[in-house]
Amino acid sequence: MKIALVGASGFVGTRMLEKWVLEGSYEVVPVVRSFSSLAVMARFELPWQVCNVLDPVALAKAFEGCEVVVHAAIGDPAQIEQMAESIYRAAEAAHVRRIVVLSSASVHGQAPPPATDETSPLHERHAMAYNTAKVRAERILNRLSASGSVEVAMLRPSVVYGPRSRWITDTARQLLDGSACLVGGGKAICNGIYVDNLIQAVELAVTVPQAAGEVFLVGDAELVTWRDFYQRIADALCVGMDTVRSIEPPVFVRPLKERVGAITSLPVTQKILPIIPGKIKRLTKVVLANWQEAPAGNVWALPSAAASCTTTEELSLLQQCEWRLPMRKAQTVLGYQPQVSFDEAMRRSLAWLKFTGHPVPGII
Repeated sequence: MKIALVGASGFVGTRMLEKWVLEGSYEVVPVVRSFSSLAVMARFELPWQVCNVLDPVALAKAFEGCEVVVHAAIGDPAQIEQMAESIYRAAEAAHVRRIVVLSSASVHGQAPPPATDETSPLHERHAMAYNTAKVRAERILNRLSASGSVEVAMLRPSVVYGPRSRWITDTARQLLDGSACLVGGGKAICNGIYVDNLIQAVELAVTVPQAAGEVFLVGDAELVTWRDFYQRIADALCVGMDTVRSIEPPVFVRPLKERVGAITSLPVTQKILPIIPGKIKRLTKVVLANWQEAPAGNVWALPSAAASCTTTEELSLLQQCEWRLPMRKAQTVLGYQPQVSFDEAMRRSLAWLKFTGHPVPGII
């Protein structure tokens, strides 16, 4: 089977390409945005396609002869939405049978409420623009596939980790420099999925007929807390967990421009904008362009000795999750059963960390 892989140079795309080429699973056509993206995987002789992923005409040419497109590309919120339509239009023009989309469990938020599953209603009022963009991208693909000729199957992973992953490298760096911290001591659930398990789910979504038109939450087999995740990396680095501070959920203050942008992007606002006088719109743009906000400071930073503790809004929200996302649908419809255990996944990730020069003593 010939598969076009959009986003072949990203973390997941690189591993997917590497795995499929070395195992001879599929005939892969990697699609990337620039020639610089070819650096990591250029050792393979492949029919690389370098094109603008927001240009459906160029993409359609890249997709020629492919039966399936796997959409693993990343981007900013605007690009996430634009890519959804561009890739679908291109796949339709190239007579592709199915698109397998790597969406995200963040469509439910980083800390979804109990009982959340694939049937839970989605909304566009997320605090993080990325989440809202993923929701809108899914809706664009659903709308297009409802009247189009290309099937769409979507996967919703949450924390995708493994060798080359920022979840491994960033955690290691913070543990080593003393800036690591855990909301609530790390008792919350880490809805993680090892990259090879995600690729397994992609392969099933490519081949299982019943995947068409469906969306699937996917994850690892084991229930793991954030403390468990940090503990494994800390032990490998010989860093005591007593150096990892427990913090309360921090408060993040958004800049005015970002708040206004979130409001103007709402569908209801888009309906109202055409009736607002152009003079008022221009004046508003000038005001926002010249708006200077007083530095808000680090609103969540801990005092004195703990001031070096760092986190992000995404990580903070993830570390407040009390619900393990179910994957019953993926197991039932796709036959998905994660093949790599958490222990083995961390062993591989830590072996890679050692290979990159991190101070990991002994044999992993």
